[in-house]
Amino acid sequence: MSAFAEFDRERQEIDNLIGLGYTIAGIYEDLDGARVTFIRSEPAGGPVELLLLTADARKHVTTLLVGRTRQTAAEIHR
Repeated sequence: MSAFAEFDRERQEIDNLIGLGYTIAGIYEDLDGARVTFIRSEPAGGPVELLLLTADARKHVTTLLVGRTRQTAAEIHR
């Protein structure tokens, strides 16, 4: 599998979870990759963990997390 295909598969998994209402609850990085934990409040369900192996997928998660943080900060300051 090409590097882009691997990234695209991981990005689709991330975007699928976000589309289902999951939010990023935690990120743990080690030498194996980044383990990202997603949770969903409504309807409640168990946490889902993805192991991201590509740097581009980790950047995608970080971009989503920063965007959400900025949006939350903007809503607080209104």
